[in-house]
Amino acid sequence: MTTTRHPTPLADLHHVAERMRAIGAALPEQDGVAVFNRVYLAVTEEITRRESEGFFKDPQAASELAVRFGARYLAAVDAAAAGQRPPACWRPLFQQRRHPGVRPLQFALAGVNAHVGHDLALAVVDTCSSLACGPDSLETDFERVGDVLAALEERIREDLMPGPDLLDVADPLTHLAGSWSLDRARSAAWAASRVLWGLRHTDDLYGEFAERIDEGVGLVGRFLLTPLG
Repeated sequence: MTTTRHPTPLADLHHVAERMRAIGAALPEQDGVAVFNRVYLAVTEEITRRESEGFFKDPQAASELAVRFGARYLAAVDAAAAGQRPPACWRPLFQQRRHPGVRPLQFALAGVNAHVGHDLALAVVDTCSSLACGPDSLETDFERVGDVLAALEERIREDLMPGPDLLDVADPLTHLAGSWSLDRARSAAWAASRVLWGLRHTDDLYGEFAERIDEGVGLVGRFLLTPLG
């Protein structure tokens, strides 16, 4: 099983951002992981900025959630770089990252799908375990982090969707982009986090449920990365 309970935590959001910058600097711009990494770095920087402005109800909890969320993405990158198998949700992106028939928008959405669809629920459990609280204590800041994530989807579509003159050519891309919803993925992640928290003392059930989430999100990722030529 590649889904771990608690990946090695990082010091703070600045450390998470530094790791992302290093990843981006080491990859070709068109690499699929680099495409997602750029978008996620921008969101991490925005969360850091809002944290300093008092945007979150409980800054410590919000920071812990954001750091543990980021750590799961970085753990997947490290696993792939070491020749190990990352979680199933991330494998499509790492396998297709250089495919010439996959568009940048698809890479970005596949990364968001993996990270929100799988990693976010586990990051909530990681955070609750670290702070000795239940998911309900994080709900307000979960939603506020979600508001920042919504900017991620908007940024992706603004930066990576083709212009109006290319829409006819890119009709399959438009269909793929419209078939996935960040809002639904966030809602599913919150529900999953509550179930996982309830199963935290039952290793077999917890592991099985987490693995089913991982595989299901990975299947969606494969559809999002359908080569369009």
